[in-house]
Amino acid sequence: MKIAARFGCLGVLFAILPGFATAQMGMHAGPAMRGIFNPVVGSGGQYEMTTEKGTKLEMEIAVVGKESVGGKDGYWFETTFSDPSMGRMVHKTLTVVDGTDTVISRMIMQMGNRPPMEMPTSMMKSSAQKQSADIRERAEDVGSESITTPAGTFTAEHYKMKDGSGDAWVAPKAGPYGLVKFQGKDTSMVLTKVITDAKDKITGTPQPFNPMMFQQDQQHP
Repeated sequence: MKIAARFGCLGVLFAILPGFATAQMGMHAGPAMRGIFNPVVGSGGQYEMTTEKGTKLEMEIAVVGKESVGGKDGYWFETTFSDPSMGRMVHKTLTVVDGTDTVISRMIMQMGNRPPMEMPTSMMKSSAQKQSADIRERAEDVGSESITTPAGTFTAEHYKMKDGSGDAWVAPKAGPYGLVKFQGKDTSMVLTKVITDAKDKITGTPQPFNPMMFQQDQQHP
């Protein structure tokens, strides 16, 4: 499959997660998950996502590392997703906690068995935006509810987004953002497994981003 087509599929998948900041060539700076960011290295969760067309996709999010960035705590937040037509894609960002916001400092991507690529600083500056790390700033808490998913039964806080974009159910032990379920107008995601021993899935040494790779792949599908 052409790389360009793969990034088209990537855009469809990311559209289910409101708050992604779009960068050049259809790539993204990082997810603004609906929840309360509680980064613990090794914590993660698997989700089943349903698009507006009814397509189901599997995604895993996890915190796989920690390092200091300018004197502030930074966490390597990794998103892995797979689809029969795309194979596995891994998207890793060095997410810096800045008060009640998060900012993306670095971004690495790997598709299938291809070498990982690190996005240039210029691209990050054009795409990185502060994103809220706490849903409570943008949503109304309507009370606690018992929510059962394939990952188990959780006592979760039910939040209604103030912008009308959807409802989220958040529980403390449900992964890095505590997200148990999100129901939007046309899309949804539900927790299928809680992960406590997540490991980095990026393999190989990241190479500088090379736009020629896209052209070569289009010439040789």
